[in-house]
Amino acid sequence: MTQHRNDTRTALVVLAHHRSDSLTAHTARRTTAQLEAAGYRVDLLDLHAEGFDPRMTEADQPDWGNREKTYSREVRDHMRRVLEADVVVAVFPVYWQSVPAVLKGWIDRVWNYGFAYGRSKPRLAGKRMLWLALAGAAADDPVTEGMHSLLEANLSEGIAYYCGFSHSRVGLLPDAEDRPQRVDAEGNLLVGDAVSGAGREAQYADFDRRAREFVEKFLAHEAVAV
Repeated sequence: MTQHRNDTRTALVVLAHHRSDSLTAHTARRTTAQLEAAGYRVDLLDLHAEGFDPRMTEADQPDWGNREKTYSREVRDHMRRVLEADVVVAVFPVYWQSVPAVLKGWIDRVWNYGFAYGRSKPRLAGKRMLWLALAGAAADDPVTEGMHSLLEANLSEGIAYYCGFSHSRVGLLPDAEDRPQRVDAEGNLLVGDAVSGAGREAQYADFDRRAREFVEKFLAHEAVAV
């Protein structure tokens, strides 16, 4: 694990949502506060608010013959922020059982050849990753099990571990919508009535609790690993 001069642990929280009033943004802010309370210095990266462009550019296209390629200044700044973090927490809505384009593009451009992978000793070795994925599907919908498995395979195995992270976990948070959603055996989307009043408050209080528990378990695993 990376140790900084003042021995303060650092977390990079990456928010991938276009609305600051979204449940995703709310979860990122609460996660930031939780990490700070646990003693972390937190760098909150709001990809939309900072105007990050997820589209690949010629300047940031990998050069397979040169792992020392100097990428764009924007990307180098983001690389620095990743390097300075002991843990990285991505908070995002699940789109088509994957991450939003802005987060995928951030990984494509920043977690680049020669930086995140392509070296015998990964520069990101020892760092830890938590993916907080907000899903509209209901918790008892059978689709959530497959969704979680797919996200773990893509994000933990296909990205984090490939880039040298020592631990990666996907925290899937279903029931993110105020209307319960399920897909029946024929593939029809069934949308229930909107939750309101005390029921709505209880639903989102439970959502906050589940998100908090994912972070707590993640930090507890880190304490054991250290």
